[in-house]
Amino acid sequence: MKKISIIRTIVKHLIVLRSCSLTVLIFLCGCNDFLEQEPLSAISPEKYFTDESHLAAYTNGLYPDILPSGVRAEADYYTDNHAAVNFSSRYVPGEWKLGQDGGDWSIGRIYNCNYFLSLVLPKHEAGKITGSANNIKHYIGEVYFLRAYSYFSKYQLLGDFPIVTEPLPDDLDILTEASKRAPRNEVARFILSDLDKAIELMATSPDARKTRASKESALLLKSRVALYEGTFLKYFRGTAFVPNGTGWTGAAKDYHSGYQYPSGNIDNEINFFLEEAIDAAQRLASTVVLTANTGKVQQDAGEAANPYMDMYASIDLSKYEEVLLWREYNRGLGITNNMAEWAKGGNRSNGLTKGLIDCYLMSNGLPVYAAGSGYHGDDYIADIRKDRDNRLFLFLKEPGQRNTVFGGGSYFATEPSPPNITGAYGTDISRIYNTGYATRKGNPLDGVHSQGGGGNDSFTGIVIFRGVEALLNYVEAYYERHGTLNATALQYWQAIRSRAKVDTNVQKTIDATDMARETGDWGAYSAGNLIDATLYNIRRERRCELMAEGLRAMDIQRWRACDQMIETPYHIEGMKIWGPVQELYKNASGVSSLRYGLDLPAAVVSPPDRSDYLRPYEKARNSLALDGFRWRMAHYLNPIALQHILITSKDNDVATSPIYQNPGWTLVVGEGAEY
Repeated sequence: MKKISIIRTIVKHLIVLRSCSLTVLIFLCGCNDFLEQEPLSAISPEKYFTDESHLAAYTNGLYPDILPSGVRAEADYYTDNHAAVNFSSRYVPGEWKLGQDGGDWSIGRIYNCNYFLSLVLPKHEAGKITGSANNIKHYIGEVYFLRAYSYFSKYQLLGDFPIVTEPLPDDLDILTEASKRAPRNEVARFILSDLDKAIELMATSPDARKTRASKESALLLKSRVALYEGTFLKYFRGTAFVPNGTGWTGAAKDYHSGYQYPSGNIDNEINFFLEEAIDAAQRLASTVVLTANTGKVQQDAGEAANPYMDMYASIDLSKYEEVLLWREYNRGLGITNNMAEWAKGGNRSNGLTKGLIDCYLMSNGLPVYAAGSGYHGDDYIADIRKDRDNRLFLFLKEPGQRNTVFGGGSYFATEPSPPNITGAYGTDISRIYNTGYATRKGNPLDGVHSQGGGGNDSFTGIVIFRGVEALLNYVEAYYERHGTLNATALQYWQAIRSRAKVDTNVQKTIDATDMARETGDWGAYSAGNLIDATLYNIRRERRCELMAEGLRAMDIQRWRACDQMIETPYHIEGMKIWGPVQELYKNASGVSSLRYGLDLPAAVVSPPDRSDYLRPYEKARNSLALDGFRWRMAHYLNPIALQHILITSKDNDVATSPIYQNPGWTLVVGEGAEY
């Protein structure tokens, strides 16, 4: 029975209703009748799900655990966009090791969705749920959407994954059988089928506040999932990471014997997903209204606000048409986040990288290195922002600019000049600049309303889905499928660049792009090779528009954009410290605070003989990343902890388990990936 109890923790039955407070239910559902009902803890599942308000309450309970929260940029902290204080072991071969237990092999969130559907669908078909027919359909659609979102998160981490559509009993044989991993493309198809149901059932803009998923949200997620799988299959074709590729670990299991792609072969499968992405993206993109951008950073209460900046840093995001779904925070309910407070300072010591900064074009549409670009250099941050893509101008902090305009303006009103790159982490992490570069995205200009009364807490909303992604997805999917751009793709691309105040002549940019000069961008590569200039600029547009929104890691994975680091290390860099700006770090006596030396315990910056640019992970000789980031193929997917394989085996023989390990990972706890 020990095995069953362990598996039970993986698929533990959680009735979200019983953990929701009555106050939250009334606040979210607006249903005073709850005051007249039995206590939730006394209501059986069979008796519950009989009214639309019950369905609303249950789905409300699913949202916080499934959709993103907190600081969206955290998902990108370990990419070439952002540099966290500590680097990830993912980039130090041998340091990321197989665990005995834990990991990502769990379906708790999926189980909660399955539980709802298993009870609600039969009642709905039998007409046993009272209330608005449209509302009932919408809530069911929401759960399909949330299950799809949960599955998408899982299969990004693990690839092949079990498809489970029912709440399973605590029976070892049943649970073991259900642990069989479906090929990744089958999982993606299943996710798309859930989203098709969600699109059919859900309403357009079901609530004016857009804090509930909608038909539009499902279309955007569908385009994201389809583009993800289509490009993953394309760039990992023939490898162990896709079905029937050389070394595919699933081939060792009898239940995958003779596997054939549903569409006949991998090429057809790639095209299927890319076409699904094109269709879903266009259905949504044709209705998207982009938020206006004044091009200016408001620095005084009397100046006009910039809606494009405020879209990321307002309490109420419902007024922005481009926002399809957002997460609301409320001081009265004690539901807060840290994003706004971190954005006012140094982003909690998570800095933007030189690679990201260099990626942004000049406003004339030319890369910074191109002849006639007008680039002003990077000796000072003010020079970097001058005449650049307006998104860089808006969202890269510059010393001396105000980060709060309203509410007294005393909270981090003016950033230090120069950026604080020498402070000790742990003393005031919000004001230390890990790379010298920090983003203003998500920084509210009101220093009072953003604070939730708890120090670092704030209650500004967080964007979950923006309509502009549909335009980006269409452009990329169309080019990946057809190798060219049609009029619609060009129209969408030009609309994005127009808002960014960049010359809309995309061909001008493509012609001026020298791929040999773009090697600081991981997105310039796929499978270790530089891609063509058109595709690169499509990826560049995506990187610049979605910076600090948590999608970079996903893109890097699906593009297979790290192979080049298997042989050639990559050095994360920040601002140029060993240039004119170093003089600003000297005190009145001429003593510099830029202490360096690989053997100096008090070193705060990297030595000038390594680079003119700050290398945050190369300050000490004992740094595991001293010689740069390296890669192993196995690191494109997470390993499956040994416990899960043993539980489902016979007599602890791992070969008998239906669960197979991901490519490159061993079955020896404490060992790193083999390749």
